[in-house]
Amino acid sequence: MKLKQIYTLVIVNVLLILVSMPACAQDLLARQAPVDRRMRTVDTLSIKSIIEREMAENPAAQLYDEWENTYAHRATELPDSFRINLRNFCMPTTNRVVTSKMGPRWGRMHKGIDIKVYIGDTIRAAFSGKVRIKKYERAGYGKYLVIRHNNGLETIYGHMSDWLVEENQTVKAGQPIGLGGNTGRSTGSHLHFETRLCGVALNPALFFDFPNQDVTADYYMFRKNSYERESASANNNIRMDARQSEAVAQNRRQNSDDNQKMRQYSETRYHKVSAGETLTSIAKRRGVTVEQLCKLNHLTRDVKVRPGQILRYS
Repeated sequence: MKLKQIYTLVIVNVLLILVSMPACAQDLLARQAPVDRRMRTVDTLSIKSIIEREMAENPAAQLYDEWENTYAHRATELPDSFRINLRNFCMPTTNRVVTSKMGPRWGRMHKGIDIKVYIGDTIRAAFSGKVRIKKYERAGYGKYLVIRHNNGLETIYGHMSDWLVEENQTVKAGQPIGLGGNTGRSTGSHLHFETRLCGVALNPALFFDFPNQDVTADYYMFRKNSYERESASANNNIRMDARQSEAVAQNRRQNSDDNQKMRQYSETRYHKVSAGETLTSIAKRRGVTVEQLCKLNHLTRDVKVRPGQILRYS
C-alpha cells in the first residue's frame, strides 16, 4: 500500500509539472513581447538616423555617385524614370515675371528660366538640401550657387549680387541663400534659375509655375523618353504678357540708381557684412537709417558687426 502511494505521488507531481510548463512558457513570451517591440523600435530609429545622416552628407545619393565642389554640372546616366517629390517647396523668389524661357536663344541653348528680380532681392532655396557649389563665373553665371536636394534635383541660382550661405552647408526650403543681382554674363538684374537631374538640364516650368507662385503638382514623374516633349509643352504654358515684356526690357535699361530706389518696396532683404563695414556704412549703402537696422536686427547703435554676419535691412 505504501508503495502504491509513492507511485501515485510521483505521477501527480509529474502531471503538475507538465501542466505548468506551457503556462510558464506563455508567461515568458508575454514578458518578452514588450522587449521585442522596444528592440524593433530601437532598430527602426537607428536605421532612420543612419539614413538621415547619409542624406545630410550626400543628398540623393541613390542618383549621384559622388559629392564634389569643382563643377557646376556634369551629365551622367539618367534613370529611365524617376519620381520627383515637389512637396515642401518654396518659390526661389516672390517675383512672377518670367523674362526668358528655357530653349534656344542668341545662337545658344538657354538651359534655365530667367525671372525678373532687383538687386538686393532675397533669393531662397527651392527645397531642402545641401550647397554643393558657391562660385563666381565672370563670363557665365556670375555669382552663383548649386544646391543638391533630397528629391534628386539640383537647382542653380545665377547672377546674384552676393551669397548668404557657404559650400557644404545644409539649407532648408525657403532659407535665404543669396541676393538678386546682375553679375556675370547678364544684361540686367535677374535670377537665372536651373533645375537639373543627374546633371541634365530639365525645364523649371515642369516643376514651378512662377506667375502663380506654386508648383505644378505634388510629384513629377520624370521619364527619359518623354521629358523633352513635356518641356516644350510646359514652355507653351508660360504666358509673357506684351506689356510685361516691354516693362522688363525697360527695367533692364535702368541704371543702378533706379534699382536702388526699388529696394524700399521689397518685403524682406538681407545684407552680408564685409570686412571694415559698420552699421553707419551699411545703412548708407542700403538707403536706410541706422535706427531701422538696429530695430530689424535687435541691435544697439554701438554694436560692432562682424564680417559674414547677415543683417536684415527691410
